[in-house]
Order: sequence, then C-alpha cells, then structure tokens
Amino acid sequence: MTIDKAVLMFAGFVVLISLTLGIYYSPYWFLLTAFAGLNMLQASITGFCPAAMVFKKLGCKPGAAFK
Repeated sequence: MTIDKAVLMFAGFVVLISLTLGIYYSPYWFLLTAFAGLNMLQASITGFCPAAMVFKKLGCKPGAAFK
C-alpha cells in the first residue's frame, strides 16, 4: 500500500467514525470531522501531512503525492 492510499483510508476512517460518534453521542465530535477536512486542505496546499510521515515510518511505499 502506498502512503497516498494509506492517508486517504485513514482520513476516510476518521471522518466516518467522527460522524457516527457525532450522531450517537455528542455533536462536538463533528469538530473532528472539520479538523480532518482542514488537515486535508492544508496537506493539499503545503504537502505537509503528519499522517504521511507516520505511514512512511511504518514502511509504506511512497506514492505520487507524498514522496
């Protein structure tokens, strides 16, 4: 799995979990959804993504976006 796919999978997982928690437990969990979205926007502009750095250290292969 490439870093790009791992980051996308992780972001999707965070969004789905935070939406579920926001619906069933507390609307404050929607802030996590907003944070994930803002982080994706920031990463697309700057190329800096903490999750990509973690996946790189875990041994994922580089992709087109995160080398």
